Amino acid sequence: MTSKLNRRDFMGVSAGAAAGALLPASAAARPQTGSSRPIRLGFVGVGDRGSYHLDIALGIDGVEVPAVCDINPAVLHRAKTWVEESGQPTPRLYGRSRTDFERLCAEEDLDCVICSTSWKPHAAVMLASMRNGKNAVCEVPLIQTLEEAWEIVETHESTGKWATLGFKSVNTAFTNIIHKGLLGDVIHCEGGYVHDLRLVKFDPEREPWRLWHSVHRNGNLYPDHPTAFLLPVMDVNHGDRFDHLVSMSSKAVMLNRYAELFYGPEHPYATQEMKQGDYNCTLLRTVGGKLYTLNFDTNTPHPRGLYRIQGTKGVYFRSRGIGQFVYRDGISPEHEWEPAEEWVKEHEHPLVKAYDPPKRASIRGHGGGETSTPFSWHRLMLALREGRVTDFDVYDSVTSSAIIPLTEASVAGGSEPVDFPDFTRGKWEERLPVEVAYEKQNA
Repeated sequence: MTSKLNRRDFMGVSAGAAAGALLPASAAARPQTGSSRPIRLGFVGVGDRGSYHLDIALGIDGVEVPAVCDINPAVLHRAKTWVEESGQPTPRLYGRSRTDFERLCAEEDLDCVICSTSWKPHAAVMLASMRNGKNAVCEVPLIQTLEEAWEIVETHESTGKWATLGFKSVNTAFTNIIHKGLLGDVIHCEGGYVHDLRLVKFDPEREPWRLWHSVHRNGNLYPDHPTAFLLPVMDVNHGDRFDHLVSMSSKAVMLNRYAELFYGPEHPYATQEMKQGDYNCTLLRTVGGKLYTLNFDTNTPHPRGLYRIQGTKGVYFRSRGIGQFVYRDGISPEHEWEPAEEWVKEHEHPLVKAYDPPKRASIRGHGGGETSTPFSWHRLMLALREGRVTDFDVYDSVTSSAIIPLTEASVAGGSEPVDFPDFTRGKWEERLPVEVAYEKQNA
């Protein structure tokens, strides 16, 4: 069934309907957190990426970190030192076992739990948080199985607490550009996590747990970075939804060759069967007829990947190291790309333009050079203070990460089509496109 309303139709929806569609049903009834009360955060996982989030949080006025959890004593005590150096009381430390986050969630008085562990525990941390009366934000991916996805949704709906990929902000130049109709109606998007991580998988000081997934699984195991950026552009869960996908993987040879090159032909990983194909390509189709090409490649030698947004009035292309370009029908020289930097800057999201970033020389941890994550932290703090869910909400978050098990099923079935669950249970038809919702919220 195709969406009954397009963006222009949505503009005519009554303000009353808009208020109900903007947030989950339970959000409007939640009490707001007083602006004078500190926001209390607990951190689960404070390694490279978790330490980056911790350092951002410690630089925000009105944030307290009373509890930290990690299975690595070295990084746990580093986090303790950072909290103390920021002038806050010594945090309580949780590191007895791999499930000590459950004790943190049960015992601590927190507004939100921040999870930056390896992939497997993500859903368990989210569920423990919500069941103990706490909201939660997770690094990608949110879930690994469809069962976990539905459990996240149902726990959110029964408790009124939320668990999201809250560091993924939908406030970008491209939600603004598409909302203004500058590229027309979206027909096709392409993106992917294309990032050479061979060294990371074999380095015990970095993220060797990723190698286990390459050995045992085959699909798109890391869809959220491109998908969280492109879901709002495609109005998925907000007037449209994913209908089905097909996925296929190449052969797997690169990790074996890497192990043989650096560790010798006798090393176990030189001959270990790797299930994950070196390149995975997934094609998703929405009910409204949009296509999304999603790429996944962390095993081959290459620069970073690309984004492409095709509309009825033009196309945008970006690739790290190459640049960003736009072609606008009837405006650009015929069949020629134009540099897009100034065009994108001109149409940057108003919320981003109004954001005043913290004046800090650097942020410690993995990601210290980023500018988008501090902005997402700014939006997270606003959500917690206003008593609402993050911009990228529960339904969007589980939809993004559910691509993982669905692609595994498609690959295992010979690239057969797999239906995409509707985690909103039909509410996608009434949920406003994000930019329409922002306009009505701030009217």
